[in-house]
Amino acid sequence: MALNLDAYIRKIPDFPKKGILYYDITSVLTAPEAFSYCVEAMVDLYEGKNIDAVAAIEARGFLFAAPFAVRMGIPLLLIRKKGKLPGITLSKKYDLEYAQAEIEIHREDVPSGKRVLLLDDLIATGGTLNAARGLLQAGGAEVPAIFGVVGLPSLNYEKVLAPTPITTLIQYQGE
Repeated sequence: MALNLDAYIRKIPDFPKKGILYYDITSVLTAPEAFSYCVEAMVDLYEGKNIDAVAAIEARGFLFAAPFAVRMGIPLLLIRKKGKLPGITLSKKYDLEYAQAEIEIHREDVPSGKRVLLLDDLIATGGTLNAARGLLQAGGAEVPAIFGVVGLPSLNYEKVLAPTPITTLIQYQGE
């Protein structure tokens, strides 16, 4: 099914600060045809690719990964902000533009020796995904691919996430 995904992505100038053009995918979630298109495109891309699980980044990544995991019949692994998981976790600190953040995953959820697709709604600088990849690898999983609904390649995420292959459904340049 062909769909102009760009028509469903709301663009908000000067958010979260002046000079930034924010790509809001919540408008994709309010349009069943666009949301379904994204899930079906992911299934088409990864069906038969020997993916054992999908790991998603809080919070919008969960929304795309959950129906994908159900359709593929694979586990969904949640990567959350520090302090949100009650069990024994693996954690990873990483740098943001002006601060540091930390993400976690339940240690027992990481399938050692298995292939895990890493997913987020939007890929900008790649810092959070790079930290998430490190978490999964520290738990013994392999990350053969990274997926994002939206990509902003002008922010050089390919360099940060190399050599892992990255696929997005739509890209915006010059942001």
